Amino acid sequence: MTSNFKPSGTRLWDSLMEFSRIGGTAKGGNNRQTLTDLDGEARALLQRQAEAAGATLVLDRVGNMALTRPGRDPSRKPVAIGSHLDTQPTGGKFDGVLGVLVGLEILRALDEAGIETEAPVMLINWTNEEGARFSPPMMGSGAAMGIFPEAEVLAKTDSAGAVFGQELSRIGWAGAADPAALQDLEAYFEVHIEQGPQLEKLGLDIGIVTHALAQHWFEVTVTGENAHGGSVMAGRRDAMMGAAEMILAIEKAALAAGARATVGRLTVHPDSRNVVPDRVWFSLDTRHDDEHKLAALAEVLRAEAAAIGARRGVTVAVEDFWLSPATPFATTLVDRLRDSATARKIAYQEMPTAIGHDAVYCARRVPTVMVFTPCHGGISHNEAESITPEWAEAGLLVVADAALATAGVAKG
Repeated sequence: MTSNFKPSGTRLWDSLMEFSRIGGTAKGGNNRQTLTDLDGEARALLQRQAEAAGATLVLDRVGNMALTRPGRDPSRKPVAIGSHLDTQPTGGKFDGVLGVLVGLEILRALDEAGIETEAPVMLINWTNEEGARFSPPMMGSGAAMGIFPEAEVLAKTDSAGAVFGQELSRIGWAGAADPAALQDLEAYFEVHIEQGPQLEKLGLDIGIVTHALAQHWFEVTVTGENAHGGSVMAGRRDAMMGAAEMILAIEKAALAAGARATVGRLTVHPDSRNVVPDRVWFSLDTRHDDEHKLAALAEVLRAEAAAIGARRGVTVAVEDFWLSPATPFATTLVDRLRDSATARKIAYQEMPTAIGHDAVYCARRVPTVMVFTPCHGGISHNEAESITPEWAEAGLLVVADAALATAGVAKG
């Protein structure tokens, strides 16, 4: 590294506190949902500060912000650092924005030191990573990497009927560039809080993320027959009891397979206190390090569904909703992060991510890597989410070293 390249952990922390005031909540968290006026305000602040560090904005048609500091060699692809500014309704002030402001601090440090890189260095703010207002999550990176059709993203509606594309235009952040242009990167780095307790428990400064777990999501519908709540229980075709047994079977099967399974949403029909439900729907999210074991778990669950249905006189339909393969990150970039952490005596471990991030989609098209910082108690998507300035600085420094090593310093 050049001796005058000195990314500032103090300046990064000050930036985090500055952005936390945009959508700040009374409990110390953040509510800055995508394509709201507050999202637009945060975007404008990011643009001003990145442009002050010598970057130029290109805005694409789904609202992804690419702020690029030019390099000496016009034939080189950009080396990008990024994440997202949007939050959950009761989100914390570090999820997503930490990775964006790490990129901003790297641009500032390069500008402050007067360093010319060989490749351009780019800061990316991806649109709608959270999926809190418009679902599914990671729409901006998904559209850029060819996972979601652009027209489908722009047509999505929120619970109030607002249309994604119209809201993007309303807040003034609809661009003209092709999102697919962001596939043309030399590398992509993302810093994110762990959203889990492992790093803090082990007393480590960072996690170097080597790959993303495979995910398989389902929608499960249990169909039975209505009956009066006062009727005898024998012979009922009770969809709720069938769903309860199926959910317990999911837990048992997932634990046996070393997988992770979550039932996050459930709806009941007719939703009356004294009527035996005839239909229960619920969501199911399963994750595993091994795609083959995840596929085997799906078969076990379908077999359990058939057996429960036969015993209870109901049908249990397990329908595929979404599948994301296990995704490796670039070994060359992992090596650069490891070298930096070792040189700086920053304590780390290598680990997977079980959670979807923009980096997971990027890794399908672009050499990509992630760094996790610890967060207190593993708490995230919660106003109580917190980290330390030292953890933020550790993530900044290893990514700054690796990004500069990737971009190269111009000679002469």
